[in-house]
Amino acid sequence: MKFTPTQTPIHSVTLPELSAKLSELGQPAYRAKQVMEWLYLKRARSFAEMTNLPAALRSSLEAAFAFDSLEPVRTLGSGDTTRKFLFRLHDGSLIETVLIPASPALYGEGSDRRTLCISSQVGCAFGCKFCASGLNGFSRNLHAGEIVGQFLKAEQISGEKINNIVFMGMGEPLSNFDEVIRAIEIINASWGVGLGARHITVSTSGLAPRIRDLAAQPLQLRLAVSLHGATDEVRNQIMPVNRRWPLAELLDACDEYVARKKQRITLEFILIEGINDSLEQAAELGRIARRLEAKINCIPYNPVQGLEWKRPSLRRQDAFMAALERTGADATIRREKGVDIQAACGQLRLQVSQESDKTAS
Repeated sequence: MKFTPTQTPIHSVTLPELSAKLSELGQPAYRAKQVMEWLYLKRARSFAEMTNLPAALRSSLEAAFAFDSLEPVRTLGSGDTTRKFLFRLHDGSLIETVLIPASPALYGEGSDRRTLCISSQVGCAFGCKFCASGLNGFSRNLHAGEIVGQFLKAEQISGEKINNIVFMGMGEPLSNFDEVIRAIEIINASWGVGLGARHITVSTSGLAPRIRDLAAQPLQLRLAVSLHGATDEVRNQIMPVNRRWPLAELLDACDEYVARKKQRITLEFILIEGINDSLEQAAELGRIARRLEAKINCIPYNPVQGLEWKRPSLRRQDAFMAALERTGADATIRREKGVDIQAACGQLRLQVSQESDKTAS
């Protein structure tokens, strides 16, 4: 559904804001809590379902607020049970959300960990050379309701309880800072989804000033930095953001985050053949990790159609990990889940967009 100019997405609204609106309508304070219970405990999909509210109040809510429309366009499941959801938003934009099961190698057999990789923007403006998210350019930021809606829709479609989320989908979360923080507040709150802050990770390609802003937030959120290069030379080659905030500035911001949050940062490092998989890069990466007391998560590159980059051979991957181990860094390698469903950020959206273009022509 399309919103009217007078309507606010209901899943973007906090309990204090809803209480204030209902007070204007002459409603008692407990009505706001009832609405939130319908939204997040009972997962109502319309105000008509909220049967313990007076009919007049439901009509007033329908006039003031709208339910977000995340239409499932395509769902892909893989042999390793990773699932990717493609959603169409109210304006026709497409976004991706990926549900990733626990890896026995990392969390042990029988782990019930279910991680949802959430998008924060339609497309991306930061232009990392190896990523599919920005190949069609940047369209707009998601509002908080569209971010929260991904969580609700993924649970609805999968029938599974999601207990971990990462902002590592399409877009740069810290470039949409206010709406991401609002969505996190709703997801974390006892009146909202109720997911603990330590189960929420925000990933960034390196927006140093926003990392400092995130450090100032009261919630104990986890931070992941998409490093992908251990020197400015390599990061400049594949990540344009590094020209704005080079490694020295980025690492200073990370130092501040660690000092204020008392939490370990995760350094994400996609291994790309001939670009960042050298033993010299491994040594520098280990040095950075020791400085930050960070954990390193290495991920062999997931090839994207139309891009030149390749995944290193298993032998090359093992040599890189051995070099990291010699530095004393805490590092793991994640053999990418979902390769058979093109689970890397932006791939499914790009594929469906190309199909639409061919149909239109």
